Amino acid sequence: MLKTFFKLRHYLFLGRLDMGRHRIILPNAHPTSMKFFRLNLTVFLLVCLSSGAQTNNTSTNTESELSQKIEALPGVVSVRATTGRGNFTESFTITFDQILDHQNPGGPKFHQKVFLSHAGYDKPVLLETEGYSAARNSGGELQTMLAGNLVTVEHRFFGDSLPSPPPWEYLTVKNAADDMHAIVSTLKTLYKGKWVSSGASKGGQTALYYKCYYPDDVDATVAYVAPINVTQEDPRINHFIETVGDAATRQKIKEFQITMFKREDEVLPFVKQFADGRGWTISMGLSEAYEYGVLEYPYYFWQYGGQNVTNIPPADAPAQALADYYDRVGTMHYYADAGKRQFQAFQYQAFTETGYYNYDITDFKDYIKTLKNPSNLVLCPDGAKIVYNPATLAFVYNYLQYKANHVIYIYGELDAWSATQMQLIGRTDAVKIVVADGHHSSNVGAFSPEQKDLFYSKMDSWLDMKLNRSAGRRGQ
Repeated sequence: MLKTFFKLRHYLFLGRLDMGRHRIILPNAHPTSMKFFRLNLTVFLLVCLSSGAQTNNTSTNTESELSQKIEALPGVVSVRATTGRGNFTESFTITFDQILDHQNPGGPKFHQKVFLSHAGYDKPVLLETEGYSAARNSGGELQTMLAGNLVTVEHRFFGDSLPSPPPWEYLTVKNAADDMHAIVSTLKTLYKGKWVSSGASKGGQTALYYKCYYPDDVDATVAYVAPINVTQEDPRINHFIETVGDAATRQKIKEFQITMFKREDEVLPFVKQFADGRGWTISMGLSEAYEYGVLEYPYYFWQYGGQNVTNIPPADAPAQALADYYDRVGTMHYYADAGKRQFQAFQYQAFTETGYYNYDITDFKDYIKTLKNPSNLVLCPDGAKIVYNPATLAFVYNYLQYKANHVIYIYGELDAWSATQMQLIGRTDAVKIVVADGHHSSNVGAFSPEQKDLFYSKMDSWLDMKLNRSAGRRGQ
């Protein structure tokens, strides 16, 4: 603290204070005025630093007490205090020593990253079941509703939770659910209140899979936009693409794809410019990646809903305009080496257990120049053995239909992943809510009043508490 003070004081007497990008230049005043200014600012800095020291000491003592409890938990390797977003008293990044194959408890282990933000031992816990890497706690609208503690678990084989080299055969739905169970069971020794698991997209899938294997670990599950595919390449997704929205929009999308294929030789040099400008390497070849990106376009369009159909360039647009629009869409990134590395664990799971889709090229066969038999299998990790296990999702689908209680499924009407939304048959205490005209960001804030009433009545009943209704506003 004193070192910081003397550094500030040194710059003060040089006539400037440097604070990152913001530089404060002291005014050219009379020497007597400057002396008075410096004296008062020195006193001000001492008071501020003294106050800061007292505040930080108090905070450190509080953090130390809780961090010691966390460090004493079985399986915890390290605990590091971090800055949390929201009304928390303390936040931590925790490293767990996790079993690589839970069927072999004595076998190798890896480190799994978990974020914990503390609001009170007696308060509810929102468990964010990530499907990918995790950079921090967020919580979103559910955190506001619950006003409790927040735990985010990074999915195995993503981000910092990736063994090196990755033994892909252990990236299974069951092992990931076992990870969640091990972490939650450990943290429940500290947090005895209600637990709610939730995730979005692949994170929503993670929450549902976890529910199937460990139905009593949490009191309620809220799964946002989580598809439940039932085959390696689920044909329902392509059927959705062929029927979603209005015919005019679908035709405009298809015409754009045909234009991009027919004019590939003109457009590709401009595409190469923006790829080179981003430093992309493309091992599969520029033309292949370009064509895959064009095939991917309608899935992106309907999933995210951010593209206005009127912005799609016409067939006679300049090649530069076509390339610029294609660049903004960004679908080719998945097929560049960097994109492939980022999503290779996802693709491995998709093609071995959780399912995905393939492209129907019927309308494009006469125009595609390079791809002969396109398949997203090309995005799977190099050298990994890809064998699809249909039993996993068969079990999940059956369990969700017949046994999984206290689950809310949220979907967007126009989201491409709603093609394989969960189909309930009335055998469980669970509800599905579909947001009209919604896409992949659909949430409680976009519900109709009637849908909100249903959501809150169910959650209040399952948790035996009243959620904060102000969180369910559009845009949160």
